[in-house]
Amino acid sequence: MIGNTSLAGLAKLRDYTSCRFSSYDTTGANRDNWIIQPGEERTLADMKGPGCVKHIWMTLGFHAGEEHIEPPSAYPRRLVLRGYWDGLDQPSVEAPVGDFFGLGHGLLKDFNSLPLQMSPSSGKAMNSWWVMPFKESGRITFTNECEVPVAVFFYVDYESYSKPLDEMAYFHVQWQRENPTQGYGDRPGVNVVKDIWGDPNHGEGNYVILDTEGNGIYCGCHLDIDCFTRQKNDWYGEGDDMIYVDGESWPPKLHGTGTEDYFNTAYCPKTEFNTPYYGLTLYSGTPDWPWKGKNSVYRYHIEDPIRFRKSIKVTIEHGHNNNLTNDYSSTAYYYLSEPKGPSIPLLPVDQRLPRPNEPQYVGK
Repeated sequence: MIGNTSLAGLAKLRDYTSCRFSSYDTTGANRDNWIIQPGEERTLADMKGPGCVKHIWMTLGFHAGEEHIEPPSAYPRRLVLRGYWDGLDQPSVEAPVGDFFGLGHGLLKDFNSLPLQMSPSSGKAMNSWWVMPFKESGRITFTNECEVPVAVFFYVDYESYSKPLDEMAYFHVQWQRENPTQGYGDRPGVNVVKDIWGDPNHGEGNYVILDTEGNGIYCGCHLDIDCFTRQKNDWYGEGDDMIYVDGESWPPKLHGTGTEDYFNTAYCPKTEFNTPYYGLTLYSGTPDWPWKGKNSVYRYHIEDPIRFRKSIKVTIEHGHNNNLTNDYSSTAYYYLSEPKGPSIPLLPVDQRLPRPNEPQYVGK
């Protein structure tokens, strides 16, 4: 078993060997990074099982020779991290690097959750503590889709076992984007009282955070919203979360009361904060234009993971009854009993890039 790695469990003498892949300079010099060329995919860790990844640390740099160069815009969205388990030729983990480590919009920023952190200064050091077991092999790759080389400094810390772990599932990561969501609240002729605050939405047109089949556990997500249009107001919440387990119909057993509520906040929050399990990592509003621009929230089901045996569909309304038109993206973290490729292919780099920050918003 992986064992309890809290303070209470550290004294247990489990049967494992501590192992690591890293970018250290094997010549004895101090160039402790790998240079990944534009368009290149490199294997960072090639692990022979059985084993389990326990920690990934990474930081990035851009330079030409000895000279530092300006990083490409939104470069955390231009770089891709993938994880392959037990020889499957399709990745079970596939996400832009910044999104994998907990923040979207092509940004890095200091924050601290239990499974993911970005560390000072300005989020340059990224850490993942998600456990990633495998029975036969594990492989972590890094792809550079920037137009310039990137220097990658990394650790992949893992445990090697003498036999496969019992009853352990495979880690998966799914990145999604809908840009823009198909909101109707700003269309001509919409009756706000009747159409937006009236009959319930039966889940049709919800933003889909995760849609997968299999036997597993949903462990949460972060949601990244760019409020780029001026509509009824800039507040992106009020959209209910609806999580469908094992093919159930509407209303699902896991039906929530609003976006800010699912992410464990309340009353249209404007204060950035972070906790082990939930937080608001990015708020871009101003006193005159609250909530406009880029916002990021997270909710990790560490103490309350959601079990499914056949399928799960994690959705959320974009505004009450899906009335808002905005740019939504998300990263979902989950486990399946068997390794599986992505439910949808990763978008090409030009479709992953964030919208530019606009000084003027439509409908002011």
